[in-house]
Amino acid sequence: MDNRVVITGLGVVAPNGIGIAEFRHAIKNGISGIKHNPELEALQFSCQISGTPPLKSEHIAACFSDLELRNFKSTGIMYGVIAGMEAWQDAGLSISGDSEPDWDSGVVFGMGTSGIDKFREAIYRIDNHEVRKLGSTVVSQIMGSAVSAHLGGKLGLGNQVTSNSSACATGTEAILMAYERIKAHGATRMLAGSTSDSGPYIWGGFDAMKVCTYKHNDSPEAGSRPMSATANGFVPGSGAGAMVLESLDSALERGAKIYGEVIGGNINSGGQRGSGTMTAPNSEAVQRCITAALKNAGITADQVDVIAGHLTATSKDALEIENWALALNRSGADFPYINSLKSTTGHCISAAGSIECVASVLQLHEGFIFPNVNCEDLNPEIDKLIDTNRIPRVLLNKEINFLAKANFGFGDVNACIIFKKY
Repeated sequence: MDNRVVITGLGVVAPNGIGIAEFRHAIKNGISGIKHNPELEALQFSCQISGTPPLKSEHIAACFSDLELRNFKSTGIMYGVIAGMEAWQDAGLSISGDSEPDWDSGVVFGMGTSGIDKFREAIYRIDNHEVRKLGSTVVSQIMGSAVSAHLGGKLGLGNQVTSNSSACATGTEAILMAYERIKAHGATRMLAGSTSDSGPYIWGGFDAMKVCTYKHNDSPEAGSRPMSATANGFVPGSGAGAMVLESLDSALERGAKIYGEVIGGNINSGGQRGSGTMTAPNSEAVQRCITAALKNAGITADQVDVIAGHLTATSKDALEIENWALALNRSGADFPYINSLKSTTGHCISAAGSIECVASVLQLHEGFIFPNVNCEDLNPEIDKLIDTNRIPRVLLNKEINFLAKANFGFGDVNACIIFKKY
């Protein structure tokens, strides 16, 4: 029970920053990574803007050989491997070339849909009776565990190597799963995170559901508007976030840098009952998830300094704030500070939780609260619930002791994790 779990490495591939240094600069300065997307315009999407990570050839070449890149089409695997490798190296861990696996280290890395472009190519080949031309990498790009399998092989991990998938809660859930593995003495360290593919085949369904914004095709950086009165849908995004979790004893023994501590959390579902549906959250379940996370972490609601919200720039933003207020029994000026990374990255779907957890840990470790952008015209329903000063519009340099991070996904699933300053 005393086996404490700390964070010793971070990695990120985000629309507004590749790598921790660039990402940190972007979130502290409210720099958006949302751009016009010519492909979406050509395909006549209603939403023609996106948060697509600006990967360069040097980022890819650092993690993949020319042979691996032959017939490689999964952006999600690429993002996840690059972010995961950065986190591993940031933790000061070596990549062993020995034949012996690292039995004490594993990975939980989630994703939504893997290699959909590769899947599309394979379908056309099969329909044209060209099954022998599929090649040998189709399965390893489209299987649900593809990203964790690639990372496990590159790093030689011999402990649990697995993937999870819980819609927009995937990344936060993966980190909690890794935390629980270490807490139970099942592993010494775990690489945890999530990723999401880019492109129209991932985002088209959301555009068809009319949950994406269509009013800012000519002003992309103003498009993602969490908590705003003029929010009219999310901006689709993609990328990956990763962190190395490790037992405190191991981190201290090897003199590792410690970014913060995971002290607990909770995962639940509203069962698509009551107010919960496939696409909408059951408010009671959300509140139960938050209160159980606090209980599991051993802290009280009044100790939460900052909330890293899910807040997607849809009609559900005010409901999310209400659920936090009820779960914490805090409102007005007593409400914690709250921010939404999606204002500068868009909604990165299955990668959202992990990228936002990386941003959360950076805030905790370095003592700042990044600004919300595009919510100068605060939603009046939110204004009734909490003091507007609890939604920072400028960078705040402030010591943070406890940060609560939550994500809520399709299927009425919820995940909340509590980070503590080390």
